[in-house]
Amino acid sequence: MDNNDILIRLRYALEIKNKEMAEIFKLGGVEVTVPEVIQILTKSDDDEFDDEDQLKCNNSMLDSFLNGFIIFKRGKQEPKPGQSNSPEQVSPKSANINNLLLKKVKIALALTTEDMLDIFDLAGIRVSKGELGALLRKEGHKNYKECGDKFARNFLKGLAIKYRG
Repeated sequence: MDNNDILIRLRYALEIKNKEMAEIFKLGGVEVTVPEVIQILTKSDDDEFDDEDQLKCNNSMLDSFLNGFIIFKRGKQEPKPGQSNSPEQVSPKSANINNLLLKKVKIALALTTEDMLDIFDLAGIRVSKGELGALLRKEGHKNYKECGDKFARNFLKGLAIKYRG
């Protein structure tokens, strides 16, 4: 599952309009116009390599979108004294983007662990609190577990059922 697919599914699940998508990108520090949002949300055909009408979303762009989504939903947080202004940027290769997706959507929608377990349940998969905790841990922690595409896909499917159903 690529970053464009994540954005398409997240937009569908939470019914975010194109203009709001552009606004969220801007809040995250990336200037994207509404026509560019449409290009990002265009599904690419794997058969044809004619992706001129699709704009690829890289990891830092998706990270900026998720940061902007948190600000869009919860408002700008004033930094505490001694704290840096901007959130740490994800390095393009190291961080698993699916883990980042779970963490930042959890923050943006103010979801509790129980809410997240319910969302997975709606998608038809059972996740224990321990498994969820491992997915939400910082990379490098001894109990950190990488979130696979299937988990991320089911989380987005559960979000769609919860918010659209």
